[in-house]
Amino acid sequence: MVKIIGIGGSLRPDSYSQRALLLAAERVKALGAEVEVLDLRTMNLPFCDGGDDYSAYPDVARLRQIVKAADGLILATPEYHGSVSGVLKNALDLLSFDELSNKVTGLISVLGGQSNSNALNDLRVIMRWVHGWVIPEQVAIGQAWKAFDSDDNLVDEKLAERLDAFAKSLVESTQKLRGVAV
Repeated sequence: MVKIIGIGGSLRPDSYSQRALLLAAERVKALGAEVEVLDLRTMNLPFCDGGDDYSAYPDVARLRQIVKAADGLILATPEYHGSVSGVLKNALDLLSFDELSNKVTGLISVLGGQSNSNALNDLRVIMRWVHGWVIPEQVAIGQAWKAFDSDDNLVDEKLAERLDAFAKSLVESTQKLRGVAV
């Protein structure tokens, strides 16, 4: 069975990025994959200092262990100042090639303004640098404040269809690239 880990890059209590991540996780799970969402808001992670010793922070070891055991990832980030959130970048910096190489990865960005692909492109570069495999399908959700209904579903049907295609691509690509059946 394919195991996918979702990581959201926002610390906001009512995060649109987290909403999008949970929707994607539901869709991936419906396709037969095992899914776990890591909530960075509940983890005690230090700022990455480039070293290897984070023994004072058990959540670093937990993050590394969970990501290493996964076949694929969903990374969801708010776009801050035209790029990836510092929270998600820091979490990725605490990981190494040991955990991230060969991970099949799907990318989601959430913006307050018009959707674009700045944060998605930056995440694509980061994952390529650590030898991860990023699927071609990606989702950018613009004007997040009006993108979700009161039940946290996407209002725009075409965007919901893109999220479905994203989930399908992530599961199928993970099966192929990691050699794991559903």
